[in-house]
Amino acid sequence: MKRTIYLKYLLIVITVISLNSQSAIYAQNLESNIDSILQKKYPPNAPGGTFLISKNGNIIYKKAFGLSNLELNLPMHTENVFEIGSMTKQFTAISILMLVEQHKVNLDDEITKYIPDYPTQGKKITVHHLLNHTSGIKSYTALKKIYGIYKNDISPIELIDFFKNEPMDFNPGKKYKYNNSGYIILGYIIEKVSGLSYGEFVIKNIFEKLNMNSSTYANHRKVIKNRASGHHMKENYENSRFISYSLPYAAGALMSSVTDLNIWQQVLIENKLIKNETLDKAFTNYSLNNGEKTNYGYGWNIKTIGGKPSYEHGGFIFGFKSMGVYLPESKIYVVGLNNCDCNSPTKVTREIAELAAKY
Repeated sequence: MKRTIYLKYLLIVITVISLNSQSAIYAQNLESNIDSILQKKYPPNAPGGTFLISKNGNIIYKKAFGLSNLELNLPMHTENVFEIGSMTKQFTAISILMLVEQHKVNLDDEITKYIPDYPTQGKKITVHHLLNHTSGIKSYTALKKIYGIYKNDISPIELIDFFKNEPMDFNPGKKYKYNNSGYIILGYIIEKVSGLSYGEFVIKNIFEKLNMNSSTYANHRKVIKNRASGHHMKENYENSRFISYSLPYAAGALMSSVTDLNIWQQVLIENKLIKNETLDKAFTNYSLNNGEKTNYGYGWNIKTIGGKPSYEHGGFIFGFKSMGVYLPESKIYVVGLNNCDCNSPTKVTREIAELAAKY
């Protein structure tokens, strides 16, 4: 009897050891595969990137590749801080939803509630339309005349004045068209109802609250620890073009690191910042007036990877590109930040997410 019990116990121990061994081998293979992908994309003598993978909030991969500054020949490291471009829209959208929970903003509010003289051309344009790119407002980044002002420091309302009289692309809700102007107006709404500048609101209510100590509103003059330098490729690598951060504003002017962005993602899904039912609004695949899906929520693209749901968004600003992917079923988060606008991390980040989901 005792021998039988001992043999069963021994079999269980051997099985556990075998499973752990297989898991360790798979983890090593995963790391090796990802290393191979990223080393090929980011050679050691070129602008580089940092990548992080987490599962259930636990970091399982975090590495840096290439150079953070070509002039100084500085290697990239995992705590480098990057301009994240349109990944900023996540923070703007969640800021609006925080104000919705505080009953200071309603998603069905017309924008004329906040900007009474906005020329809506007889159309009903709501906060919802701004959040999911269905407003029909002309995106200011599509206007050639923007090159005449991109170095100028201007106020949010001056930026709105820059595009508000442009013809609308379509009636609100009729089409989906990615639109930076909508997020500029959202930034202004945040300022108007909170009494804080957009940067102050995000820093106070998100970055400081969550101890995202490497994240901030971009600033050329401020000393930002671990700042990666932006680059551009023409015939050869160049330093990135100067832009006043008052231009990307609430559509693209934030800076962060992969570590901080992992904190951000985990806090969101654990409902520590806004309620679950409120967060669901950000991850809803909304429909147009005719019922067609937009594949966009509030600040996130709603897509699939390997047939599984994916919430994701990239970013571009002079000198930088970024990409973040969250797979809700496997609770995998992958984020890649790089410091050349010539080298998008979108494809490899999605590829890595699909690999990691098998882990």
